[in-house]
Amino acid sequence: MRLIEKAATYHKWEQDAITMLMLHLAALLICLYLGRAGYAEDTAPVIFVLAVFLTGFFTDGYLWSVLGSLLSVFVVNYFFTEPFSKLSFSGPGYPIAFVTLFSVGILTSAITVRSRDRQRLKAENEKERTRGNLLRAVSHDLRTPLTAISGAIGTVLEQQDTLPPEKQRELLQSAEEESKWLIRMVENLLTITRLGGDGETKLITRPEAVEEVMASAAAKFRRRYPGYHVQVTAPEELLMSPMDATLMEQVLLNILENAVLHGQRVQNITMTARRRGEKAEIRVTDDGVGIDPHRLESIFDGMRTRSEQTGSDRRSMGIGLTVCRTIVNAHGGQITAANDPQGGACFSITLPILTIEEDESDE
Repeated sequence: MRLIEKAATYHKWEQDAITMLMLHLAALLICLYLGRAGYAEDTAPVIFVLAVFLTGFFTDGYLWSVLGSLLSVFVVNYFFTEPFSKLSFSGPGYPIAFVTLFSVGILTSAITVRSRDRQRLKAENEKERTRGNLLRAVSHDLRTPLTAISGAIGTVLEQQDTLPPEKQRELLQSAEEESKWLIRMVENLLTITRLGGDGETKLITRPEAVEEVMASAAAKFRRRYPGYHVQVTAPEELLMSPMDATLMEQVLLNILENAVLHGQRVQNITMTARRRGEKAEIRVTDDGVGIDPHRLESIFDGMRTRSEQTGSDRRSMGIGLTVCRTIVNAHGGQITAANDPQGGACFSITLPILTIEEDESDE
């Protein structure tokens, strides 16, 4: 682990050094070009101040800005300050140029470091908020089926001599359904753990046909819910997308199951795919009651109020859709939810697609 960290640090230093040198080389070439027109002596300090500023912006820490400041002072002194092609530290403008460039480097680095720290703190706070939302959703989603399973089994054990066989069978079937749902919940949680919780883990992907992934998810859904009709419409052209097919199938299954659990009157679900520019779009539409407009903005956050967790809708859709967003984001895509104008909910997933040249190069 230490060797990997040292290698990563060395690679970053190498990148920062190249960045600093390239910026100052560009500044030197610009000044030499302006020197042919006689403007270099006046404009060189300003251009190298800009180079120092950009160095502080595109590199980490203070080191490279300070080195860039020193390099700028020497370059301006040697090439663009009389006597030319000679270092002279006794000129009247030298102290001012040195202090200006050095100050710009330090201030730029300080501003950049502070900005990056603020962005990192914001990202960490967002992760903590997401974790908190997931924990709140999970605490409710796990408690409800566990209580139902425990109650059903306890009733059968305590009253097996007096309880009619039909009632015992009904209770055991209910416990089985709840246990299956718990298994799917655990699968979702394991997926989040696998992806690091925020989708930043790099996936191992391979080119997959979008149509085949949709068909596989639809087939699994039909086996689980034989009473619902799912129509899959293939795209007009073959769309190949780099993905983990198993995870993407889980996304589609979560959306399909949400339609059944929360659409109330859903009978028909449609999955379509098409090309949109350099993206493949998968749309899942149902004929249910749709999504509460107040929930559209937060539907992927894993948060639901207590009043929204009652009745047949007691199982929160938040955890499943949070998993969907995590997986899609990890694939470099985007997922959105809306209400279809003709009725029902509509989920849209966009994924990057491979061109023929990219597909052949991967092979």
